[in-house]
Formats: sequence, C-alpha cells, structure tokens
Amino acid sequence: MDGCIFCKIIDGKIPCAKIWEDDQFFAFADIAPIKTGHTLVLPKEHISYIFDMDQKSLSDLMEACKPIATALIKTYKPKTNRIGVIVAGEGVSHVHIHLIPMDHGADLNLTNAEHNLPFGEILKTAKQIKELLVQN
Repeated sequence: MDGCIFCKIIDGKIPCAKIWEDDQFFAFADIAPIKTGHTLVLPKEHISYIFDMDQKSLSDLMEACKPIATALIKTYKPKTNRIGVIVAGEGVSHVHIHLIPMDHGADLNLTNAEHNLPFGEILKTAKQIKELLVQN
C-alpha cells in the first residue's frame, strides 16, 4: 500500500533497525520502545487487521515471533523471564505484533513509549537481538 509506513520500511524506502526477515515476515526494533528490546514483527503483505489474516498466515506470524522472543529473553533477561505480546490494532494500519521484555506487568503500557530515543540506540538494540536470534 502506497501510504503505509510499514510497507515503506519493508521495501527499504525508510530506514529501520532490522532484526530479521524471511519471505513472509519482517522484524525490526521499535523506534518508540516502551522497554529496551521492544520489537515489531509484521507480515510483508499489507493486511490492515489481524483477524483478516487467513488461519495459516496468522499461525505462521505467531510462529515467527517465537525465536525472536527467545532472543529477547537471552539478550535482556527480563525479571519475569517473559516477553509481553501486544496486538493493539491501531496506530499503523498494518498488522504488527509488539514483543516486549517484561520486568513487570506495567511494562506493557504503550503510553510509556520513549519517543526521543536516538536512532543509534535503536540500531544497538537490533544488533544485540540479532546476535542471539535463534531460528528453528
């Protein structure tokens, strides 16, 4: 879709701190993280609403998140030993899943996003996750 910021990121028209991709999905560090390591995972195909995805694609999207979540746990060692998952469905009209290292349940509040983080810090975050990314 022409105006979609995520489609432009996937197409390389807007820079991002890419963490991983395959033929179906793309993952990158969020530019407004609520916790260090906050990662977005999305389908390359422009789909605006998660429940418009066919069953296999939805299942494949969650499967793509699993090794990234494992890398986030190894990289950031959250106190809960868990990665929070948010599917907000607003903001950008392109399906995306937020993966967030959780020290506390309150860590999943999107209003806590850091909007002024230098891009160099975002790139550092992506590099740390990539180094420990475990693919099945």
